Amino acid sequence: MTPRDPQAPGLARLAALIADETRASCLLALLDGRAWTAGELARHAGVAASTLSEHLGRLVAGGLLTEERQGRHRYVRLADPRVAHLVEDLASQVAPEQARRPSGLRESSAGSAMARGRTCYDHLAGRLGITITDALTERRLLRQDTGFALTDAGLEWFATTGIPLDRKGRRPVARACLDWTERRPHLAGVAGAALCRHAFDEGWCVRIGTERAVKVTAAGEQALSELLGVDGAALR
Repeated sequence: MTPRDPQAPGLARLAALIADETRASCLLALLDGRAWTAGELARHAGVAASTLSEHLGRLVAGGLLTEERQGRHRYVRLADPRVAHLVEDLASQVAPEQARRPSGLRESSAGSAMARGRTCYDHLAGRLGITITDALTERRLLRQDTGFALTDAGLEWFATTGIPLDRKGRRPVARACLDWTERRPHLAGVAGAALCRHAFDEGWCVRIGTERAVKVTAAGEQALSELLGVDGAALR
């Protein structure tokens, strides 16, 4: 009899944690990188607060979320970038025909905004993320042929643009994250997070609505055109 793989029980427990629509909805919402209250997540998932609390307890115990309390409020967020990548990668496996159709114009518009540009935990995704990733690659600042990696010119570009990269930790400088709307990889890792943070700090991007959607400002279009040759029309 073949011995059971010692990782099998842990993988099964992890799959069971995610294999619930309410918990999956919470994980997707938390991809915006912010901390949410239990009440906010309950409204987002369309369930009672007591029901949501039970689900959050399981996600925290399973290591997918972390929590902290401030006064009466309980805040939760994704445990780390590893969890964000897992959720985004799984979401990318859902075929378009399997996704639920928008129930109305408002939901359709929100979906279009998310596809145009959004945050994926701490980096840019959607058409915006892909456009920037392609521009970096075309200018030989990023290599994708042997895995995602910044070139020497890419490292210099980040430095001269004023985007510091923290290379002390174990997180990779550049990482491919499969985009669930574009079905292609966008830039994640230290570089992706630093670029996203810089874009918000400099007013290149602003959040819109209550989801993860972002839009590029006029200042952002000008900056990306000057720095990477990106056509502003491709960002709208």
